[in-house]
Amino acid sequence: MTSRLVQQLGAQNVAGATAAALAGHVRALILDGRLTVGERLPSERSLALELRRSRSTITRVYGLLESDGYVTRLHGGSTRVTLPRTSIIRDSSEPDSAIDLSIASMDSTPGLYDATVRSLPRLAALRGTSGYSLRGLPELRDAVAQRFTQRGVDTSADEIIITSGALNAFNLVLATIGRRGERALVEQPTFPHALEALHRHGYRLLPTPVDVDGWDARHLTEVLLADHPHLAYLIPDFHNPTGATLPDGERERIATTARSAGTTLIVDETTSELDIDRGWSPLPLAAYNPHAVTVGSMSKIAWGGMRLGWIRAERSLITRLLAVRPSFELGTALLEQCIAVELLAEMPALTAHVRERLRAGRAAVAAGLDAIDGIRMPQTVGGLSTWVDLGAPVSTRLSLAARERELILPPGPRFTTGGVLERRLRIPITLPPERTAAAMGRLRLAWNDLHGGAVPRPEELPHAAVI
Repeated sequence: MTSRLVQQLGAQNVAGATAAALAGHVRALILDGRLTVGERLPSERSLALELRRSRSTITRVYGLLESDGYVTRLHGGSTRVTLPRTSIIRDSSEPDSAIDLSIASMDSTPGLYDATVRSLPRLAALRGTSGYSLRGLPELRDAVAQRFTQRGVDTSADEIIITSGALNAFNLVLATIGRRGERALVEQPTFPHALEALHRHGYRLLPTPVDVDGWDARHLTEVLLADHPHLAYLIPDFHNPTGATLPDGERERIATTARSAGTTLIVDETTSELDIDRGWSPLPLAAYNPHAVTVGSMSKIAWGGMRLGWIRAERSLITRLLAVRPSFELGTALLEQCIAVELLAEMPALTAHVRERLRAGRAAVAAGLDAIDGIRMPQTVGGLSTWVDLGAPVSTRLSLAARERELILPPGPRFTTGGVLERRLRIPITLPPERTAAAMGRLRLAWNDLHGGAVPRPEELPHAAVI
């Protein structure tokens, strides 16, 4: 079985690399958070066999990493990931310091304050209750159900659970229906923390490609029919990070195939409301497959600080989810739920505001990329980000160069299962235009540093989280 280190490296990416270059690749994985502190690496002999290199080369690689403080080695024992004691973590909260593009999210909607004020009487009326809300407030579940119905899939409040965000919802679903050792189909690229959740629950991942022009529906359905994965995790609307939308015809085909294969579809709709100028509205995937499980969130249309999401599922699964939930969480905060009731009543105004913010962010990114020779922005009709092609496998190197310019920018492989997509880079379109312009200026300097060979070894530790 291929080790996780080699999966992350991608054997084809390091074929023929010198020991120093190979050590640099491993160091980049550690700095980017794709290899975690304390994680055990393969033995020298095992890694040499996997990479078809001499053991002396691998000994040299581990020696270089150890001397730089990136691994610890026990004689006759294990090699584990660590971090240099001299590494510097800069304070990214300084207003004129680092610009963080690992977070693709806007600041709060202007209507959040007023919605919060209006929600207080509702909250006050709940003071006589226990305050625990496993299923969610009835009026909020009804509002979420109505939104599904408006979008084309009949839904009742009994099919909704309110959660503390979409990722929390995903983990609750996995805790309820997960099966260790089973296979899960995932898009490549995709949301990194969903991959981590699937790994944590013991799944073996089967990637299927997605790009800015969409899915390879034939490949996806062939994987479903050939491997019968236990579940499939999909982001069909303004896919993170590519921004693609799955057409209705392909949705129906995939949903039907999943039913035939016995695969549970887990559909992430966190980005479904982030339309700029797509020009059409697809039906939710649940309209084609009654067994599909849908997770959603208020974080991208209202505010990331408002940790509120939901699950839409069959009533039988809702019952199972409610039985499991108390083992790690006793419900969702009532204040957030009361605010969400107010916000969902104003969805047209909320989505209109989001559209204008994203349009301005998209224009700022496009203007910044126009000034960088060799990078062009693909068509981006909505979503959180644009997924650019760098023209060469330099994403990790560019990410490291960007950190020297105080720009935090996760490389393309951060969104994959096996260290691939080094030609790609996710750039958020969610920051205010003036902040985006500053970020693009730093990216241009890093790009010039990269092509001029002036990329020193970074001392700053990257953030592991990618949002």
